[in-house]
Amino acid sequence: MYNIIMYAIQLGIAIGSLFNEKLRKMWRGERDAVRMLRAKLEPDARYIWFHAASLGEFEQGRPLIEQIRKDYPQYRILLTFFSPSGYEVRKDYKGADIITYLPIDTVGNARKFLRTVRPVMAFFIKYEFWYNYLHILQHRGVPAYSVSSIFRPDQVFFKWYGRNYGRVLRCFTRFFVQNDESRQLLDKIGIHDALVVGDTRFDRVLQIKEASKCLPVVERFVRLDSADKAKVFVAGSSWQPDEEIFLRYFNEHRDWKLIVAPHVIGEDHLKFITSLLKDKKVMRYTQATEENVTDADVLIIDCFGLLSSIYHYGDLAYVGGGFGVGIHNVLEAAVWDMPVLFGPNNKHFAEAQGLLRDGGGFEIQDYESFSQIVSRLVASDGFLQESGRQAGAFVESLSGATGKVLSNVKL
Repeated sequence: MYNIIMYAIQLGIAIGSLFNEKLRKMWRGERDAVRMLRAKLEPDARYIWFHAASLGEFEQGRPLIEQIRKDYPQYRILLTFFSPSGYEVRKDYKGADIITYLPIDTVGNARKFLRTVRPVMAFFIKYEFWYNYLHILQHRGVPAYSVSSIFRPDQVFFKWYGRNYGRVLRCFTRFFVQNDESRQLLDKIGIHDALVVGDTRFDRVLQIKEASKCLPVVERFVRLDSADKAKVFVAGSSWQPDEEIFLRYFNEHRDWKLIVAPHVIGEDHLKFITSLLKDKKVMRYTQATEENVTDADVLIIDCFGLLSSIYHYGDLAYVGGGFGVGIHNVLEAAVWDMPVLFGPNNKHFAEAQGLLRDGGGFEIQDYESFSQIVSRLVASDGFLQESGRQAGAFVESLSGATGKVLSNVKL
Protein backbone atom coordinates (compact mmCIF):
# COMPACT_ATOMS: atom_id res chain seq x y z
CA MET A 1 0.00 0.00 0.00
CA TYR A 2 2.82 2.42 0.90
CA ASN A 3 4.50 1.95 -2.47
CA ILE A 4 1.21 2.46 -4.31
CA ILE A 5 0.78 5.74 -2.43
CA MET A 6 4.34 6.81 -3.32
CA TYR A 7 3.79 6.15 -7.02
CA ALA A 8 0.49 8.04 -6.84
CA ILE A 9 2.25 11.01 -5.22
CA GLN A 10 4.95 10.90 -7.87
CA LEU A 11 2.30 10.92 -10.60
CA GLY A 12 0.48 13.75 -8.83
CA ILE A 13 3.66 15.85 -8.69
CA ALA A 14 4.27 15.21 -12.39
CA ILE A 15 0.77 16.29 -13.37
CA GLY A 16 0.71 19.20 -10.95
CA SER A 17 4.04 20.45 -12.31
CA LEU A 18 2.22 21.41 -15.50
CA PHE A 19 0.20 23.99 -13.59
CA ASN A 20 2.11 24.90 -10.41
CA GLU A 21 5.56 26.50 -10.26
CA LYS A 22 6.43 25.01 -6.86
CA LEU A 23 5.57 21.50 -8.03
CA ARG A 24 7.46 22.13 -11.26
CA LYS A 25 10.62 22.92 -9.30
CA MET A 26 10.13 19.80 -7.18
CA TRP A 27 9.54 17.58 -10.22
CA ARG A 28 12.58 18.87 -12.07
CA GLY A 29 14.75 18.74 -8.96
CA GLU A 30 13.82 15.15 -8.18
CA ARG A 31 14.42 14.04 -11.77
CA ASP A 32 17.82 15.76 -11.85
CA ALA A 33 18.98 14.62 -8.41
CA VAL A 34 20.89 11.50 -9.44
CA ARG A 35 22.43 13.23 -12.47
CA MET A 36 23.61 16.03 -10.19
CA LEU A 37 25.05 13.55 -7.73
CA ARG A 38 26.98 11.69 -10.41
CA ALA A 39 28.46 14.97 -11.58
CA LYS A 40 29.49 16.24 -8.14
CA LEU A 41 30.36 13.19 -6.04
CA GLU A 42 34.03 12.69 -5.26
CA PRO A 43 34.78 9.03 -6.02
CA ASP A 44 36.86 8.26 -2.93
CA ALA A 45 35.08 10.54 -0.44
CA ARG A 46 32.94 9.30 2.46
CA TYR A 47 29.58 11.03 2.62
CA ILE A 48 27.36 11.63 5.61
CA TRP A 49 23.81 12.15 4.40
CA PHE A 50 21.41 14.60 6.09
CA HIS A 51 17.79 14.75 4.99
CA ALA A 52 15.37 17.55 5.94
CA ALA A 53 11.86 17.87 4.59
CA SER A 54 11.94 21.64 4.45
CA LEU A 55 13.57 24.77 5.84
CA GLY A 56 12.43 24.34 9.44
CA GLU A 57 13.86 20.82 9.69
CA PHE A 58 17.09 21.99 8.08
CA GLU A 59 17.49 24.63 10.78
CA GLN A 60 17.06 21.88 13.36
CA GLY A 61 19.75 19.77 11.75
CA ARG A 62 22.11 22.63 10.97
CA PRO A 63 24.01 22.68 14.31
CA LEU A 64 24.79 18.99 13.83
CA ILE A 65 25.93 19.46 10.22
CA GLU A 66 28.23 22.31 11.18
CA GLN A 67 29.69 20.56 14.23
CA ILE A 68 30.51 17.46 12.19
CA ARG A 69 32.05 19.59 9.47
CA LYS A 70 34.21 21.33 12.07
CA ASP A 71 35.27 18.28 14.10
CA TYR A 72 35.39 15.61 11.37
CA PRO A 73 36.67 17.23 8.16
CA GLN A 74 37.48 13.82 6.67
CA TYR A 75 33.77 13.43 5.80
CA ARG A 76 31.80 15.11 3.03
CA ILE A 77 28.25 16.31 3.68
CA LEU A 78 25.28 15.53 1.42
CA LEU A 79 22.13 17.50 2.22
CA THR A 80 18.78 16.67 0.65
CA PHE A 81 15.38 18.37 0.77
CA PHE A 82 11.93 17.24 -0.22
CA SER A 83 10.29 20.66 -0.42
CA PRO A 84 11.24 23.57 -2.69
CA SER A 85 10.76 25.90 0.28
CA GLY A 86 13.86 24.30 1.77
CA TYR A 87 15.96 23.61 -1.30
CA GLU A 88 15.42 26.94 -3.06
CA VAL A 89 16.38 28.93 0.06
CA ARG A 90 19.40 26.82 1.05
CA LYS A 91 20.74 25.45 -2.26
CA ASP A 92 23.85 27.64 -1.86
CA TYR A 93 24.46 26.75 1.79
CA LYS A 94 28.21 26.46 2.34
CA GLY A 95 27.98 23.92 5.15
CA ALA A 96 27.29 21.03 2.76
CA ASP A 97 29.32 19.74 -0.17
CA ILE A 98 26.32 18.67 -2.24
CA ILE A 99 22.72 19.88 -1.92
CA THR A 100 19.90 18.34 -3.91
CA TYR A 101 16.27 17.24 -3.84
CA LEU A 102 15.46 13.75 -2.60
CA PRO A 103 13.47 11.74 -5.17
CA ILE A 104 10.11 10.46 -3.96
CA ASP A 105 10.36 7.23 -1.93
CA THR A 106 9.70 4.57 -4.56
CA VAL A 107 11.75 1.36 -4.54
CA GLY A 108 13.41 2.27 -7.84
CA ASN A 109 14.27 5.81 -6.79
CA ALA A 110 15.67 4.70 -3.44
CA ARG A 111 17.86 2.00 -5.00
CA LYS A 112 19.22 4.32 -7.67
CA PHE A 113 19.89 7.15 -5.21
CA LEU A 114 21.66 5.00 -2.61
CA ARG A 115 23.60 3.04 -5.23
CA THR A 116 24.94 6.39 -6.44
CA VAL A 117 25.73 8.01 -3.08
CA ARG A 118 26.72 5.05 -0.88
CA PRO A 119 26.65 7.12 2.35
CA VAL A 120 28.53 5.93 5.42
CA MET A 121 25.71 7.09 7.69
CA ALA A 122 22.44 9.02 7.46
CA PHE A 123 20.60 11.52 9.65
CA PHE A 124 16.88 12.13 9.21
CA ILE A 125 15.55 15.24 10.94
CA LYS A 126 12.40 15.14 13.09
CA TYR A 127 9.48 13.62 11.13
CA GLU A 128 11.29 11.97 8.20
CA PHE A 129 10.42 8.27 7.92
CA TRP A 130 11.09 7.17 4.33
CA TYR A 131 10.22 3.46 4.19
CA ASN A 132 12.22 2.33 1.14
CA TYR A 133 15.29 4.47 1.74
CA LEU A 134 15.49 3.33 5.34
CA HIS A 135 15.01 -0.37 4.57
CA ILE A 136 17.76 -0.27 1.96
CA LEU A 137 20.10 1.53 4.39
CA GLN A 138 19.37 -1.12 7.01
CA HIS A 139 19.94 -3.94 4.49
CA ARG A 140 23.33 -2.44 3.59
CA GLY A 141 24.33 -1.99 7.23
CA VAL A 142 24.46 1.81 7.01
CA PRO A 143 23.73 3.50 10.38
CA ALA A 144 20.65 5.72 10.25
CA TYR A 145 19.74 8.16 13.01
CA SER A 146 16.54 10.06 13.74
CA VAL A 147 17.38 13.46 15.25
CA SER A 148 15.09 15.76 17.25
CA SER A 149 12.23 13.34 16.63
CA ILE A 150 9.08 13.65 18.69
CA PHE A 151 6.19 11.21 18.96
CA ARG A 152 2.58 11.43 20.14
CA PRO A 153 0.05 8.66 20.87
CA ASP A 154 -2.19 9.72 17.96
CA GLN A 155 0.49 9.01 15.34
CA VAL A 156 -0.04 6.12 12.94
CA PHE A 157 2.88 4.08 14.34
CA PHE A 158 0.97 3.49 17.58
CA LYS A 159 -2.37 2.49 16.03
CA TRP A 160 -3.36 -1.09 15.19
CA TYR A 161 -3.79 -0.18 11.53
CA GLY A 162 -0.32 1.37 11.37
CA ARG A 163 1.69 -1.65 12.45
CA ASN A 164 2.98 -2.52 8.99
CA TYR A 165 4.16 1.01 8.25
CA GLY A 166 5.46 1.26 11.82
CA ARG A 167 8.12 -1.30 10.95
CA VAL A 168 10.02 1.55 9.30
CA LEU A 169 11.00 2.73 12.78
CA ARG A 170 12.99 -0.46 13.31
CA CYS A 171 15.31 0.56 10.48
CA PHE A 172 16.88 3.30 12.59
CA THR A 173 20.07 2.57 14.45
CA ARG A 174 19.13 5.00 17.20
CA PHE A 175 16.57 7.68 17.97
CA PHE A 176 17.53 11.00 19.53
CA VAL A 177 14.15 12.17 20.80
CA GLN A 178 13.00 15.44 22.29
CA ASN A 179 11.18 14.18 25.37
CA ASP A 180 10.55 11.19 27.59
CA GLU A 181 7.01 10.65 26.28
CA SER A 182 8.52 9.91 22.86
CA ARG A 183 10.96 7.43 24.37
CA GLN A 184 8.17 5.67 26.25
CA LEU A 185 5.98 5.39 23.14
CA LEU A 186 8.84 3.81 21.20
CA ASP A 187 9.55 1.48 24.10
CA LYS A 188 5.93 0.23 24.04
CA ILE A 189 6.31 -0.98 20.46
CA GLY A 190 9.62 -2.69 21.15
CA ILE A 191 12.06 0.01 20.10
CA HIS A 192 14.46 0.50 22.96
CA ASP A 193 17.42 2.36 21.48
CA ALA A 194 16.10 5.86 22.02
CA LEU A 195 17.89 8.60 23.96
CA VAL A 196 16.23 11.74 25.28
CA VAL A 197 18.58 14.54 24.21
CA GLY A 198 16.19 17.45 23.58
CA ASP A 199 15.80 19.56 20.48
CA THR A 200 18.75 20.81 18.42
CA ARG A 201 16.71 23.94 17.58
CA PHE A 202 17.73 25.35 20.96
CA ASP A 203 21.37 25.11 19.90
CA ARG A 204 20.49 26.68 16.57
CA VAL A 205 18.80 29.77 18.03
CA LEU A 206 21.81 30.34 20.28
CA GLN A 207 24.00 30.19 17.16
CA ILE A 208 21.69 32.67 15.44
CA LYS A 209 21.87 35.00 18.43
CA GLU A 210 25.65 34.93 18.33
CA ALA A 211 25.65 35.70 14.60
CA SER A 212 22.96 38.38 14.69
CA LYS A 213 23.42 41.43 12.49
CA CYS A 214 23.57 45.06 13.53
CA LEU A 215 20.82 46.85 11.60
CA PRO A 216 21.52 50.60 11.63
CA VAL A 217 18.06 51.57 10.36
CA VAL A 218 16.36 49.55 13.10
CA GLU A 219 18.85 50.85 15.66
CA ARG A 220 17.94 54.41 14.72
CA PHE A 221 14.21 53.63 14.72
CA VAL A 222 14.20 52.40 18.31
CA ARG A 223 16.30 55.27 19.69
CA LEU A 224 14.46 58.23 21.18
CA ASP A 225 17.77 60.09 21.43
CA SER A 226 21.42 59.17 21.77
CA ALA A 227 20.89 57.69 25.24
CA ASP A 228 17.37 56.33 25.57
CA LYS A 229 15.64 53.48 23.77
CA ALA A 230 11.91 53.36 23.18
CA LYS A 231 9.86 50.39 24.32
CA VAL A 232 9.52 48.15 21.26
CA PHE A 233 6.92 45.53 20.36
CA VAL A 234 8.10 43.09 17.66
CA ALA A 235 5.56 41.00 15.77
CA GLY A 236 7.22 38.21 13.79
CA SER A 237 5.71 36.00 11.07
CA SER A 238 2.30 37.59 11.59
CA TRP A 239 -0.85 36.75 9.67
CA GLN A 240 -4.03 38.81 9.25
CA PRO A 241 -5.84 37.43 12.34
CA ASP A 242 -2.78 38.26 14.46
CA GLU A 243 -2.46 41.76 13.03
CA GLU A 244 -6.11 42.59 13.60
CA ILE A 245 -5.54 41.97 17.31
CA PHE A 246 -2.20 43.56 18.14
CA LEU A 247 -2.55 46.57 15.84
CA ARG A 248 -5.92 47.41 17.39
CA TYR A 249 -4.30 47.43 20.82
CA PHE A 250 -1.37 49.63 19.84
CA ASN A 251 -3.63 52.08 18.03
CA GLU A 252 -4.99 52.82 21.49
CA HIS A 253 -1.64 52.74 23.33
CA ARG A 254 0.77 55.12 21.71
CA ASP A 255 3.86 55.01 23.92
CA TRP A 256 5.44 51.94 22.28
CA LYS A 257 7.07 51.60 18.88
CA LEU A 258 6.09 48.70 16.64
CA ILE A 259 8.09 46.50 14.31
CA VAL A 260 5.93 44.23 12.16
CA ALA A 261 7.55 41.43 10.12
CA PRO A 262 4.61 39.72 8.36
CA HIS A 263 4.80 36.13 7.17
CA VAL A 264 3.46 37.10 3.76
CA ILE A 265 5.25 39.97 2.07
CA GLY A 266 3.03 41.11 -0.76
CA GLU A 267 1.75 44.51 -1.73
CA ASP A 268 -1.88 43.71 -0.83
CA HIS A 269 -0.92 42.44 2.61
CA LEU A 270 1.39 45.38 3.31
CA LYS A 271 -1.40 47.78 2.38
CA PHE A 272 -3.77 45.85 4.65
CA ILE A 273 -1.40 46.28 7.61
CA THR A 274 -1.07 49.99 6.92
CA SER A 275 -4.87 50.35 6.69
CA LEU A 276 -5.22 49.07 10.26
CA LEU A 277 -2.87 51.70 11.67
CA LYS A 278 -4.56 54.93 12.76
CA ASP A 279 -2.74 58.25 13.13
CA LYS A 280 0.69 56.65 13.07
CA LYS A 281 3.67 57.33 10.87
CA VAL A 282 4.44 54.07 9.07
CA MET A 283 7.70 53.31 7.31
CA ARG A 284 8.69 50.27 5.23
CA TYR A 285 12.16 48.91 5.88
CA THR A 286 13.22 48.95 2.22
CA GLN A 287 12.31 52.64 2.00
CA ALA A 288 13.76 53.68 5.35
CA THR A 289 17.04 55.44 6.03
CA GLU A 290 18.72 56.40 9.27
CA GLU A 291 17.47 59.93 8.66
CA ASN A 292 13.81 59.43 7.71
CA VAL A 293 13.03 56.59 10.15
CA THR A 294 13.69 58.68 13.25
CA ASP A 295 10.15 59.83 13.98
CA ALA A 296 8.29 56.79 12.60
CA ASP A 297 5.93 54.94 14.93
CA VAL A 298 5.76 51.67 13.00
CA LEU A 299 8.43 49.92 10.93
CA ILE A 300 7.15 47.25 8.55
CA ILE A 301 9.77 44.71 7.48
CA ASP A 302 9.04 44.16 3.79
CA CYS A 303 11.91 41.77 3.04
CA PHE A 304 13.12 38.38 4.23
CA GLY A 305 16.08 37.26 6.31
CA LEU A 306 16.15 39.90 9.05
CA LEU A 307 13.65 38.72 11.65
CA SER A 308 16.03 36.78 13.90
CA SER A 309 18.26 39.86 14.20
CA ILE A 310 15.31 42.24 14.59
CA TYR A 311 14.11 40.45 17.73
CA HIS A 312 17.26 41.79 19.39
CA TYR A 313 15.70 45.27 19.43
CA GLY A 314 12.45 44.24 21.10
CA ASP A 315 11.11 44.34 24.64
CA LEU A 316 8.03 42.23 23.95
CA ALA A 317 7.41 39.80 21.09
CA TYR A 318 4.44 38.30 19.34
CA VAL A 319 4.89 35.27 17.08
CA GLY A 320 2.18 34.66 14.51
CA GLY A 321 0.47 31.60 13.12
CA GLY A 322 -1.41 30.59 16.26
CA PHE A 323 -4.78 31.37 14.69
CA GLY A 324 -3.98 29.18 11.67
CA VAL A 325 -1.98 26.01 11.05
CA GLY A 326 0.29 26.63 14.04
CA ILE A 327 2.72 29.10 15.55
CA HIS A 328 6.03 29.92 13.94
CA ASN A 329 9.43 29.91 15.69
CA VAL A 330 9.02 31.26 19.23
CA LEU A 331 12.59 30.39 20.21
CA GLU A 332 14.13 33.05 17.95
CA ALA A 333 12.34 35.66 20.06
CA ALA A 334 12.69 34.03 23.48
CA VAL A 335 16.48 33.70 23.17
CA TRP A 336 16.68 37.51 23.44
CA ASP A 337 15.31 37.48 27.00
CA MET A 338 11.88 38.85 26.24
CA PRO A 339 8.39 37.44 26.83
CA VAL A 340 6.65 35.91 23.83
CA LEU A 341 2.92 36.00 23.03
CA PHE A 342 1.20 33.65 20.59
CA GLY A 343 -2.20 32.35 19.55
CA PRO A 344 -4.09 29.24 20.71
CA ASN A 345 -2.86 26.71 18.13
CA ASN A 346 0.29 25.82 20.06
CA LYS A 347 -0.55 22.53 21.80
CA HIS A 348 1.71 20.40 19.58
CA PHE A 349 4.66 22.78 19.96
CA ALA A 350 6.77 21.65 22.89
CA GLU A 351 8.79 24.87 22.99
CA ALA A 352 5.62 26.97 23.33
CA GLN A 353 4.30 24.70 26.05
CA GLY A 354 7.61 25.02 27.89
CA LEU A 355 7.53 28.81 27.68
CA LEU A 356 3.97 28.83 29.03
CA ARG A 357 4.96 26.54 31.89
CA ASP A 358 8.04 28.57 32.84
CA GLY A 359 6.38 31.98 32.64
CA GLY A 360 8.20 33.25 29.56
CA GLY A 361 5.30 32.81 27.16
CA PHE A 362 1.63 33.83 27.11
CA GLU A 363 -1.24 32.41 25.09
CA ILE A 364 -3.86 34.77 23.74
CA GLN A 365 -7.32 33.77 22.54
CA ASP A 366 -8.71 37.06 21.28
CA TYR A 367 -8.36 40.83 21.58
CA GLU A 368 -9.56 40.89 25.18
CA SER A 369 -6.99 38.37 26.40
CA PHE A 370 -4.24 40.12 24.43
CA SER A 371 -5.19 43.46 25.94
CA GLN A 372 -5.26 42.04 29.45
CA ILE A 373 -1.86 40.34 29.22
CA VAL A 374 -0.06 43.15 27.40
CA SER A 375 -1.50 45.82 29.69
CA ARG A 376 -0.10 43.93 32.66
CA LEU A 377 3.33 43.61 31.01
CA VAL A 378 3.35 47.24 29.89
CA ALA A 379 2.33 48.49 33.32
CA SER A 380 5.11 46.73 35.22
CA ASP A 381 8.74 46.85 34.11
CA GLY A 382 9.50 44.30 36.80
CA PHE A 383 6.99 41.79 35.44
CA LEU A 384 8.12 42.44 31.87
CA GLN A 385 11.78 41.88 32.71
CA GLU A 386 11.17 38.82 34.87
CA SER A 387 9.04 37.19 32.15
CA GLY A 388 11.80 37.93 29.64
CA ARG A 389 14.41 36.44 31.93
CA GLN A 390 12.33 33.28 32.23
CA ALA A 391 12.07 33.04 28.44
CA GLY A 392 15.83 33.33 27.96
CA ALA A 393 16.56 30.90 30.79
CA PHE A 394 14.19 28.36 29.23
CA VAL A 395 16.16 28.40 25.96
CA GLU A 396 19.51 28.14 27.73
CA SER A 397 18.35 25.26 29.92
CA LEU A 398 17.45 23.08 26.94
CA SER A 399 20.52 23.69 24.80
CA GLY A 400 23.21 21.06 24.28
CA ALA A 401 21.34 18.44 22.21
CA THR A 402 23.96 18.61 19.44
CA GLY A 403 26.75 17.51 21.75
CA LYS A 404 24.63 14.70 23.19
CA VAL A 405 23.89 13.37 19.70
CA LEU A 406 27.53 13.43 18.59
CA SER A 407 28.70 11.72 21.77
CA ASN A 408 26.41 8.79 20.93
CA VAL A 409 27.26 8.43 17.24
CA LYS A 410 30.26 6.47 15.95
CA LEU A 411 32.21 8.78 13.65
